[in-house]
Amino acid sequence: MEAFPHHYRVSAHLANPDADVVIEGDRLPQLPTAPPIEFGGPGDHWSPETLLTAAVCDCFVLGFKVIAAASKLTWSTLDVNVTGTLDRVDRKMRFTHMNVVAELTVPAGQETRAPRILEKAEEACLVMNSLSAEVHLETKVVVA
Repeated sequence: MEAFPHHYRVSAHLANPDADVVIEGDRLPQLPTAPPIEFGGPGDHWSPETLLTAAVCDCFVLGFKVIAAASKLTWSTLDVNVTGTLDRVDRKMRFTHMNVVAELTVPAGQETRAPRILEKAEEACLVMNSLSAEVHLETKVVVA
């Protein structure tokens, strides 16, 4: 890992007033975006709202992979669903809640360790740690 601070650059391009916004980052593919349905958008593009919610989900899963490997946890599948709640607070729109539901499948003998490793993944998630939204983690460990 490189020394801190890290810097991440993203740029946006708008070809005309009716076009999708296209975002891109260094060495990353372009991604067309549009407002979600709730803001009059088409609902078939990634939006700032879905991108932020996806960032919470992805960060949790990537953190879990690292922590599970370091903890030598044996597991077979992890399914994570995140619901972000956008609301108006003090006349400003902001995410107020992120509900993270994680279902982890482990072999017999790993089920007692698994919940703590999921909690560690939440604690280590830099995206969650950067938000003012309340985060709720709901876990389910399945023995297969």
